[in-house]
Amino acid sequence: MTRDLLKEAFNAMQHNRRRTALTMLGMAWGIATVVILLAFGSGFERAIGIIFSSWGTDVIGAFPGRTSLQAGGAKAGSEIRLQIADVDYVRNEVPMVKGVTPIFDKQNVTIQHDTRTFTNLFLTGVYPVYDRIRGFAIGTGRGLSEEDQLQRARVVVIGDEARRRLFSGESPLGQTIRINGVSFEVVGVYQRKVQGGDDNDNTLVAIPFSTMGDLYDTKYITGIFMDYEGENHQQLARVVRSVLAGHHNFRPDDRRAVFIADFKQDFDEFTVVTTALKILLAFIGALTLGIGGIGLMNIMLVSVQQRTREIGIEKALGAHKGHILFQFLAEALAITFAGGLGGIGIAYVISWVVGALPLMSAFGDNLQAGDIHLHIAVGNLVMATIILSLVGIISGMVPAIQAARLDPIESLRYE
Repeated sequence: MTRDLLKEAFNAMQHNRRRTALTMLGMAWGIATVVILLAFGSGFERAIGIIFSSWGTDVIGAFPGRTSLQAGGAKAGSEIRLQIADVDYVRNEVPMVKGVTPIFDKQNVTIQHDTRTFTNLFLTGVYPVYDRIRGFAIGTGRGLSEEDQLQRARVVVIGDEARRRLFSGESPLGQTIRINGVSFEVVGVYQRKVQGGDDNDNTLVAIPFSTMGDLYDTKYITGIFMDYEGENHQQLARVVRSVLAGHHNFRPDDRRAVFIADFKQDFDEFTVVTTALKILLAFIGALTLGIGGIGLMNIMLVSVQQRTREIGIEKALGAHKGHILFQFLAEALAITFAGGLGGIGIAYVISWVVGALPLMSAFGDNLQAGDIHLHIAVGNLVMATIILSLVGIISGMVPAIQAARLDPIESLRYE
């Protein structure tokens, strides 16, 4: 019986090929829309992850400010100035901290190589652990070492953009650059990060913190960077501010006295946004597919009306309500999933043709890794299949129930 019912459903689809093909096309377009929208959401989430990973996620920065709340003898508006001793306070008094480094930044510094002179590169003095904390990877050469720090070595590691500007197509390793007239040997080049503009890590020129003291007065530092273990980054940020408050006589709840940059918190906030975007896109795609489902339902209702006499004959020959229900539901699901397969194929073609949508590449060259790539993941296909199945079942069930409820005597009389 089941084989006969499936054969009847297939024959009905064959008999109305044009109608079946158009209905499949509507379902295909709907499922293609769902898959593409889900792929866009996943691509946007991936791009945001790459952008944040270029800054570092398990990283906390502390930067000096001014008090806004009076505490003890310090009045509101007092300037807080961090020193190298604060690095030791954080290292010794804050739990979960893995590494900590001071940073001493200088901009508008004259940096030269041969006849090339630039003042828009970003000079900073750091401890060697800075590379790990900020997620810098060495492209060629080596990074700063503890020996460089102890010996106040005049060595430098430069970003990819700084290499391009200073050396063009030349290899910079072993060559020298002049920082305010003082010669430094280039020992390494950082891999390019997904950042754009002049003020970014790709323009970085990093030297040992101790060597920075030979060029400038480093009594007061620009800030402190640290990485940490565990997941409670918000508690860690509060402890860092509390430790610095104890040594600088400001209230621990005064957020303006010392600004704490919690990169993990920023990433989590963007994760909420990307998740909401993915849900919204899935909802929009489901609505689009629902339109195709309504078209399928209408076609199946017309089919039930046209085949009323056929249904009466089947019931007269012993078919039960369940058999009729199965026959029409099978026909609807066959159209749904055939259209679904075609729609997935269309989605792959569109994603291949589109490739990537500009995001970070709009802000500079060689930043395509931060663009939105329409990558159709397995999870997207699973979600699309679930939505497709629900739409197909709902669209096919209503006509199938109507067909199953037809009175056999009245159906045989139908002209």
